[in-house]
Amino acid sequence: MLKELNFEYYDTVDSTNERIKERARAGASQGLIISAGTQTAGKGRIGRKWESPSHDSISTSILLHPKELTLESVPTITIIAAMAVRKALEITCGLEGLIKWPNDIVLDGKKICGILTEMEIKDGKPWYVTCGIGVNVHNTSFPEEIAFKATSVDLQLRHNGSTKKGSRKEITHAIWQCFRDYYNIFIKTGDLAGLKEEYERHLANRGERVRIEAQADSYEATAVGITHRGELIVNTQGEERIIRAGEVSVRGIYGYV
Repeated sequence: MLKELNFEYYDTVDSTNERIKERARAGASQGLIISAGTQTAGKGRIGRKWESPSHDSISTSILLHPKELTLESVPTITIIAAMAVRKALEITCGLEGLIKWPNDIVLDGKKICGILTEMEIKDGKPWYVTCGIGVNVHNTSFPEEIAFKATSVDLQLRHNGSTKKGSRKEITHAIWQCFRDYYNIFIKTGDLAGLKEEYERHLANRGERVRIEAQADSYEATAVGITHRGELIVNTQGEERIIRAGEVSVRGIYGYV
C-alpha cells in the first residue's frame, strides 16, 4: 500500500525522474515525491525531450516499491497517473478533461500533460518504479511542432471565461493524493478491475473512429473500451482486436484525438 507522501521541491533539476532514481538506489522509501520549478533535461516517451519552461509547468515524480506487482503490470501505472491528473484538474480548476488512450489528458482536443513511467529490475522483479508527470499550467505558447495539439491550465481557464490561474503547488498535491487513492485500488488486484469503469467514462476515444498505425499494418477501427490490463479494445468490421500500448500509435481520424 502507498501510505505516506513525502514532498520535496527544487528550483532546478536535470530530471525529476533521474533524481528519484538516484534516491531509490540510495535506499529512499516509497512515497518520495520530487518536484521542480524547471528541468534542464526532462524526458518524454521514446527518448523524446519534454519541455519544462521555468516555473510555467509542473514537473514531478514519485518513487514506488511495487513488491505486489509483476513486471507485466508495472506499465499500467501510467494509466493510474493519467486518471490522477484528470481528477486533480477537475478538483482544483474545474477542468473536465478526457483521456486519450492510454495516458494523454486532453481538453478541447488538445494535450495538457505528459507521463513517463520507468522501472529498474532486480532478481527478475521490479526493484523500484518512478512515475514522472509534466503538466502545462501557465504556458501561453508552445514550440511550432506541437502548438496545434498543446494547451495549458491557464489557457483553458481563459477559454472557459475564467480570470483564475492554476496553482502549480495545489495541482501537484492533488495529483499525488488522487494517485495514492487509485494506486491502492490498483495493487489489490494488480490490474484495472477496480478502475476500468471510471477510466472508460473519461476515455476520449470511446465510440470514436481511430486509426491504428503499426509498422506492418495500419487500419481504421472504432474504439470500444479497455481490458483489465489497460489494453485498448477496438472493433474493425465486426471483429474485436486488442491494442497494446507501445506497440502501435492510435490517432483520431479527424484530429489529434
